[in-house]
Amino acid sequence: MKNKYETDGIASDDILRLADDVVADNRRKKPWKLLVVDDEEEVHSVTNLALDGFEFASRPLQIIDAYSGAEAKKIMAEENDIAMILLDVVMETEQAGLDVVKYIRDELGNRFVRIILRTGQPGQAPEYKVITEYDINDYKQKTELTREKMFTLVYTSLSCYRDMMALEANRHGLEKVIEASARIFELRSLEQFTQGVLEQLTALLYLDQDAVLVKAAALATEPQDKRLNIVAATGRYSEYVGKNAEEVLETDVFNLILQARETKENAYGEDFCVDFHVTQSGTEQIIYASGSQPLSIPGRHMIDLFSHNVAIAHENVSIIEDKK
Repeated sequence: MKNKYETDGIASDDILRLADDVVADNRRKKPWKLLVVDDEEEVHSVTNLALDGFEFASRPLQIIDAYSGAEAKKIMAEENDIAMILLDVVMETEQAGLDVVKYIRDELGNRFVRIILRTGQPGQAPEYKVITEYDINDYKQKTELTREKMFTLVYTSLSCYRDMMALEANRHGLEKVIEASARIFELRSLEQFTQGVLEQLTALLYLDQDAVLVKAAALATEPQDKRLNIVAATGRYSEYVGKNAEEVLETDVFNLILQARETKENAYGEDFCVDFHVTQSGTEQIIYASGSQPLSIPGRHMIDLFSHNVAIAHENVSIIEDKK
């Protein structure tokens, strides 16, 4: 069955409908996870009330409740994308909260989650000793966390977590680029190079919709015959590398890609973009990227630069292969 764009062309209202559908889909963002650990029910109720309607980077907040150190350890062992913890010190033992910190940092090896200790009374845990001996990110008295201060604390903590996860994703992408650079004109290395650069790009622009941020999503396609094959992908599309875009992508996303290819123009929505690039020899590449917030002008330029350079790299490999 032919796609509508292949028979009737593109109507302006169809384009608007597609853009609206994609924006609506992107608004259903994966929430930031906040773990509240306290043995008092009232603390959980007050925290939920104070953070009602909270959003950061256009993503909502999901609050997970734990009522003991043991329960907190179990949740942390099962959930690897919790961004922040509000952690009571004294629960089933005098230092249950401190034991949770050691478990998270030492046994789980989780250095990314932001841990804020909360104590009910001054002197329950000496602040200087806790800060110097435990890997925490802040230390607060429960009575000082008003609604405004709670908002600020959560906002700054999530911002730090997002940036740390972006740097980690960037590091992984850079490793792939470095590893592939020595053999850049081998097809397998070129694919690895493309994947690595795309991972860096989405990390720097906070585009990884399905992982932590941001869990951030993007894909790069190149035409082969009449198919659009996915040659690099991140986020929710990462399992589709090497597959036919028409067979695995959402209809709305694929139609936006077809629109860019037919019009040979870029398209930008509230929190997505489709970037079309063609080299002098006719090599075409299209990037669809979605994020948690609108793309800035510099961000659009970075995506266009990525598309341009990768298209040239693929073109050079093709030229070398033709000469063999």
